Amino acid sequence: MANVEHSGRAGEAFGGAETGTRLRMIRLALWAVAAILVVRQLAVVLGTPSGERLTDLETWVGPEGVLHVKGSLYDSTQFTGTPFGGLVLKPLTRAAEQALGWGWTFGTLLLVVALGLVAARALPQPVSRRTSLLAAPVAISLLMLSLPVRNTLWLGQTSIIPVLLVLLGCFAARGQRDSGVCVGLAAALQPALLLFAPLLWFTGRRRAAAATGATFAVCTALAWAALPHDSYTYWIHHIAGAGLGGQADALANQSLHGALLRFGLSGPLEIVLFLALGAAVAAVALHRAVRYARDGQLLLAVAITGCAVVAVSPTAWPYQLVWVLLAAVGRVGKRASDRYPWPVAVVLVVTLPAKMLLPNVSVVYTLRDNLVLLAALAAATTVPFLSTASPHFRSPVPTVYAAPVPARLPLVPLLPFWRRVVTRPSLLLELLLIRVFYAAYSSVRTAASGGRAVAEAHGHQVHSIEKALHIDIEQWANHTVVRLPRVERFLGFYYESFHFVVPLAILGVLYARRPADYRWARSSLGIATLIGLLGFWLYPLAPPRLTPGLGFVDTVHGVQDLSKPDYGAMTAVTNQYAAMPSLHFGWSLWCGVVIAVLAPKWWMKALGLLHPLFTVAAIVATANHWVLDAVGGAAVVAAGFALTYLLSGPPRGAAAGGVPAERGGRDQVPHPANGAV
Repeated sequence: MANVEHSGRAGEAFGGAETGTRLRMIRLALWAVAAILVVRQLAVVLGTPSGERLTDLETWVGPEGVLHVKGSLYDSTQFTGTPFGGLVLKPLTRAAEQALGWGWTFGTLLLVVALGLVAARALPQPVSRRTSLLAAPVAISLLMLSLPVRNTLWLGQTSIIPVLLVLLGCFAARGQRDSGVCVGLAAALQPALLLFAPLLWFTGRRRAAAATGATFAVCTALAWAALPHDSYTYWIHHIAGAGLGGQADALANQSLHGALLRFGLSGPLEIVLFLALGAAVAAVALHRAVRYARDGQLLLAVAITGCAVVAVSPTAWPYQLVWVLLAAVGRVGKRASDRYPWPVAVVLVVTLPAKMLLPNVSVVYTLRDNLVLLAALAAATTVPFLSTASPHFRSPVPTVYAAPVPARLPLVPLLPFWRRVVTRPSLLLELLLIRVFYAAYSSVRTAASGGRAVAEAHGHQVHSIEKALHIDIEQWANHTVVRLPRVERFLGFYYESFHFVVPLAILGVLYARRPADYRWARSSLGIATLIGLLGFWLYPLAPPRLTPGLGFVDTVHGVQDLSKPDYGAMTAVTNQYAAMPSLHFGWSLWCGVVIAVLAPKWWMKALGLLHPLFTVAAIVATANHWVLDAVGGAAVVAAGFALTYLLSGPPRGAAAGGVPAERGGRDQVPHPANGAV
């Protein structure tokens, strides 16, 4: 969301009454999405059987909960809060346990909503009417989708309370004393939040900083008086709770301490290194936070300090990582198109599992295991957020669009704002989105299984249809190839190797040389793949090699024992019944069409069309697809191109004769809006 100066009347600034009506509709839609996400989270938590949900809360207030039984709160290391937190939770009794589950979940949801509202109101001023109306539902929706909030709701944790207290102290408290009391209470629940006291001090709110320290000291002393043994255990024996909870070297601990332990360091060396790195991160983060706070970006300053808290805490479990999401408010880049990579990357990191963001390759394990920590460190120490004094803060360099290509249909494009951007998109963001899209594709493809019996029945059904149409050539092609070992090896290699290599190579070339056409091609491929996933879900289909009684030979994966429920190594990796439509052929046809449309020379076009021909021969001869699967693949690709055409108009290459639009000339149209595709 971009903040811009108020200018003129509301109706003039947003295109009159019609735009105001559209804005209200968008606002209602966003609030509806936020409400749906709230209800969904509520249903997921309360719909789970007791004993599998609110597990942390159960260990506190259940029949044998640490807040009930006599003895230390930390006897079982199940309770990881401060003694003051335990003292506050002590009044919760076993008699209230059942009602507490519902009340706790509803209360946590209300706290999340309050957090989103406070964060939305804390955006740097002045903000546009559009931003002020849309910020709150967007913030609440992102919080509901984030892993920290989902973990908090699932486990029954209290991690939202300290974050909300800090935000209330910084943005809602009327006086400095009230502000310090809020932050001090938050620090009494999570000691690392004392890092906010220097932020308050160096930004001129010294009374608030003093009140923070005094409140923390009073709460901690009260806990020492009421629970002396537990206080000693937490502060002295476990060094501010560092040894409580799960293993400190677990992947869930996204702090510097956890990362150093995962690197194999231990003992005094690890402690000294952790303290040194933590002090350096805290110092750099506070310096940056003070600068941005004085610059009028207090929410960004709070987010930077919170990210430093994540890094320097002995343990930073998933439900404590909301601070990283708040760092998305920072603005990075001089161009309008540069504003997207940072917030999108932050949202993806905090919302999706690390395995979806990075491939399952050993060389990136270290990066993947510490992804949230790296995002927090980047926000705290290195990301060059823009200052409000920068001329590009509210007026970024306009996006340059290719001139619209006239379409034959009068209503095309259906989305006029979806225009061709001439400049290249962020490579990091594109790679990240491609990885996320492929991970989602793989997950849905694997999950979209209707059962073996249904898939085999559909296999016989497709075979019967092909026989009726006299196109059942699979068995002839398969047995012919088996008798030709060299052809069999070539088609097997082609089937396994070129499926991903060729599309990625085409996307890479288009990205480097023809960005506007890259966006068109990428969008059409994505739409076609989404339609293909719908086909996998609705019509599970056994390929010829897995359809019993027809005598096909699996030339790629080896002999399959169809008498067993699970057969072959591939069964554990992917859904073997995602055959209709054939995206093997669909993606290859997409490659052929893109090359035929955009290639400048005829021989390049002809060479590109050979790829789908080789692919259809490979999928049929190796018994991995039916002929009708290839027809389905062609249909979804045609739908992908058609929808892209209808929504955004013809591709540049179709009208520009293959001349790259980004080279300049009359086909470049600067525009300040952001309707990138």
